[in-house]
Amino acid sequence: MDERAALRHHGDAETAPGLADFAVNVRADGPPPWLRKRLRETLDELGTYPSADRDLQARAQVARRHGCEPDEVLILNGAAEAFALLPRLNPTHAVVVHPGFTEPEVALTDAGIRTTRVLLDEADGFTLHPEHVPPDADLVVIGNPTNPTSVLHPRHTLRALERPGRLVVVDEAFLDAVPGEPESMIGSPGVLVLRSLTKTWSLPGLRAGYAIGDAETLQDLARSRPQWPVGTLTLEAVRACCEPDAVAEAAEGAAALAEQATLLVAELSRLPGCTVFQPSGPFLLVRLPGAASIRVRLRERGFAVRRCDTFPGLTDDHLRIAVRPAEQAKPLIDALRTLVEAG
Repeated sequence: MDERAALRHHGDAETAPGLADFAVNVRADGPPPWLRKRLRETLDELGTYPSADRDLQARAQVARRHGCEPDEVLILNGAAEAFALLPRLNPTHAVVVHPGFTEPEVALTDAGIRTTRVLLDEADGFTLHPEHVPPDADLVVIGNPTNPTSVLHPRHTLRALERPGRLVVVDEAFLDAVPGEPESMIGSPGVLVLRSLTKTWSLPGLRAGYAIGDAETLQDLARSRPQWPVGTLTLEAVRACCEPDAVAEAAEGAAALAEQATLLVAELSRLPGCTVFQPSGPFLLVRLPGAASIRVRLRERGFAVRRCDTFPGLTDDHLRIAVRPAEQAKPLIDALRTLVEAG
C-alpha cells in the first residue's frame, strides 16, 4: 500500500457482512427510534430545496447547545468535509499532529500546501508538546480525543498552541463519547472546533457534523462551496441531536461506554504481551506482537479490528479496537486469547 492509499484507509475498509465489527467506531447499527422518526417526518420536505430557515434553525440549536452564536456555526456534510475545505483558508505552513485522523493531511498535501507532521511518542504516552510545533505554522490540526490513540489532551496544553496568525483546528468528533465532554476548545479564540454526529448517533450514511469558530473564519471556510451544500435530512439530524433530551441521552451513553471500556481494558491487559493504552473515547489502541497476523486470523474467525500501520507513527503491531458491551466483546477476547496463546 503506497503512502497516500494508507492515509485514505479507514476502518470501514476492514468490515464485511458477517463480521463482528470492532473496526468502526460507530456506536450502534443505526440511529435510535426517536431519531429515525424525526428523519421520516422530514421526508415530505425532500421535494423542495433545503431552506435557509432550516439551516438557521440547525445552527441556532447547535449554538444553544454549545453557548455560542449561530453565525459561529457551520453545518457540514460530516465533520470530514471540513478537512476538504481547509485549503480554502490558504495556509502557508500546515502542521498535522500524528498519530491522528489522516484526512487532513491528504486534503492539505493534495492542495499543494506545505505540510509538516509532528509525531507524538508512544513512549511518552502520545503526549502533546506544543513547543515541537514549528513556530511558523499558521495552521495546526489535532484530534481530541485523538483517533486512534484515544488520548485526551488537556485544554491548557492545546491553548499553548495558540498564537497570533495561527488557526488551531481541533477535531472533537469523539468528545461527546467522553463523560462530561472535558477539555473542549469551543469558545477559545483562534480555534476551529469540529464535531460529528456519526459515531454517537450511528449516522455514517447520512454525513452530519458541524464546525464552531470565528464567524469570519467560517465564511472563508465555506467560500465557493456548492449551492445547497447540506441536505434537509442532515440539517434536521443536526438540530435534533443538539436538543437537550438528545444531549442528555448522549451523556448517558458516554457513561455506559466508559464502563465498557474499563472492562475491555482489564480483559485485554491479561493477554500475554498485550499493551493497552488507556482510552478516553469509544475505541482503544493496543500493541500486540504479531498483530498483523492476528488481525488476519481474527477475520477468519469472524471479527474485524482496525489495522494501525496506516497511521503515521504506528506499526503493524498496533490495532484499534472499538469499545462494545461486554456480551459483544467477550467472544473477541476469547478469540484473541486463543490466538495469542497459540503463538
